Amino acid sequence: MLVILLCLLAFSCKNEEKRISALDKETFSTPKTAKLKMDEVEKWIANTETQVGLERMDSLISDFKNQEFGDYQTLGHQLVKQTDYVIKNCTMQGEAHDELHAVLIPMLDQISILKEEKDASKSKKALTRLEQHIHAYFDHFKTQ
Repeated sequence: MLVILLCLLAFSCKNEEKRISALDKETFSTPKTAKLKMDEVEKWIANTETQVGLERMDSLISDFKNQEFGDYQTLGHQLVKQTDYVIKNCTMQGEAHDELHAVLIPMLDQISILKEEKDASKSKKALTRLEQHIHAYFDHFKTQ
């Protein structure tokens, strides 16, 4: 499943200059190792659809955490819809686009766990890691 998501991400983004292979996935495993860098002092510029998709993901997670009994698998499927939206509407290019991958690829990993994992403790850990990646996105990207 992860390979399919990585392929979709790699081939769906318009004007992509550099492909990220599945072998590079380990480099992006956590926010600490994502090696996101700032564009000088400013944040990277993301297209509006990417920003909207990440805001929706953040909102879905907030809503989920406010529920007494949430279903991680349902949340995972809802988050997939948002990542599909981001990928289909990607118009980013160049270094900003490459930096986006440093955050998006590990998000896809965690969403895959949420969608498929039956162990609630593993799902909870995946959700925590996903939130870290989403916060890393907002720390490093903005729209114009």
